[in-house]
Amino acid sequence: MLQTILFPVKDVEKAKAVYTALLGTAPGVESPYYVGYDIDGQHIGLVPNGSTNGPACYRHVDDLEKGLAALIEAGASMAQEPKEVGNGRTVASVLDADGNEIGLIQDRH
Repeated sequence: MLQTILFPVKDVEKAKAVYTALLGTAPGVESPYYVGYDIDGQHIGLVPNGSTNGPACYRHVDDLEKGLAALIEAGASMAQEPKEVGNGRTVASVLDADGNEIGLIQDRH
């Protein structure tokens, strides 16, 4: 299951108003660099100045390196090398053959 969807936005305040109206709830996480909503096990995030490829879907995995290796072996290309983003979370992403971004998230257990 793809549990996290991140939307790149130019104006986080304008985007926050739209997504709050769409989702019917206020964000649970708000900062100048990230706004996040949690709805029934689905996480929607707004990323100011994020990738211009459009929304990216992320799968939460137990082993980020193993997941990346499988995707690369299947034909994906590296888009973002693994990086820690805080609170024990590491993210990385690849591009599929059509340029769509696919992300992986690993949380420290």
